Amino acid sequence: MLRRRPIRPERRRPADVVAAVAIVVVLVVAAVVYGTHSPLAGTDSVPAAGPGTAPEAPLDVPDAFAEAWRAPSSAAPLPVTAGPGVVTADGGTVTGRDAATGAERWHYTRDRQLCTVAEGFGRVLALYHDDEHCSELAALDGDLGTRKDQRTVDARPGARLLTSGSQVVVTGPDHTEAMRSDLVKTLEYGVITAPAQPGRQPRSGCTYHSFAATAGRLGVVESCPTDTADRITVLRPDGGGDADTPQITFSSQLPTTGAQVVALSAERTAVVLPGPPELQILDAKGAQVSLVGLDIPESEVAPPPDGVAVTASDTQRTYWWSGSSTIALDRTALAPLWTLKGTLGPGTSYAGQWLVPVPRGLAVVDPTRGVVRRTVPVDRGDYSGPVALATKGDVLVEQRGTEAVALRPAG
Repeated sequence: MLRRRPIRPERRRPADVVAAVAIVVVLVVAAVVYGTHSPLAGTDSVPAAGPGTAPEAPLDVPDAFAEAWRAPSSAAPLPVTAGPGVVTADGGTVTGRDAATGAERWHYTRDRQLCTVAEGFGRVLALYHDDEHCSELAALDGDLGTRKDQRTVDARPGARLLTSGSQVVVTGPDHTEAMRSDLVKTLEYGVITAPAQPGRQPRSGCTYHSFAATAGRLGVVESCPTDTADRITVLRPDGGGDADTPQITFSSQLPTTGAQVVALSAERTAVVLPGPPELQILDAKGAQVSLVGLDIPESEVAPPPDGVAVTASDTQRTYWWSGSSTIALDRTALAPLWTLKGTLGPGTSYAGQWLVPVPRGLAVVDPTRGVVRRTVPVDRGDYSGPVALATKGDVLVEQRGTEAVALRPAG
């Protein structure tokens, strides 16, 4: 009969014990680092209890508006409407609100400051500070406030989020990038930190002053060391290859410096030139189609500090606010149609008509001719600065500086 030999316990050498302890320490440190630096850290997310309801669409522009509610929204350069409601953004908190009452439906808060917010693809895009940069981008469901996607971007304070079609563009003074709606990167243009393959960017040392985007096209006005004047470059934000290899539609030298790109269409690019103010319209290859004089002050030619022209659109026109005038451009050819002076913003569509903010209220404008049909009075108190507009049903939202103010038909 065979007798089994007893199994001796495994003998651990001191080196094995040290290695095991080291592995445990590394795992603990990694868990602590992730727990303190991941997007989940310092996050308070309270989704909505259920789907919201948008207010009914108006049948006509009323004779008067009454203030329904107001809320701080310092991180929003424009009013944000997403899903059935209105979104405000202040400090580190993005808040989804009932459009009619302003009541909070959901919020998403981080222990850091917001850089900017925007609406795109039915979602709310929130860009947060990370040390000296604006690098943490989250996409939130516009109705419920739940987080859908997130990614790290290379942005600086002052960045804007431009959304068009299925793309979002992050602007910057020496670097811009684009992503799909799922936040997968499709384009990098400019300075790239630790590039995988150097030499893929067409120029170096350039600074970017002005941006505009439409579906499938991104326009950038840049100044480069080898150029004597500004340059307009139009790129494909949807890529078509590796993200760090820009797909350039055209790049043309402009006749002067201080230019601003204000609008793009499928085949045209509109650039404002100084001295005297003129609108240069370029074709799909960057050749000049026309040059039209503009009745605006020379001081309003240069791009705004964030580099993004203040515009709004309907199905037939793009409306650009120069700083004192609203200028309607044909949405396809980008040719100027009319100019309305003494305005506070580009306006918005409401009940099938175009409303433009003016010092004492809202001008109801014939969008074809630029004629003011009537003016609806609005009391803005001591506020006299720019006014950006958006609508959600019969609710009209005015972005007045760092505050969002909701108006509804009076009576």
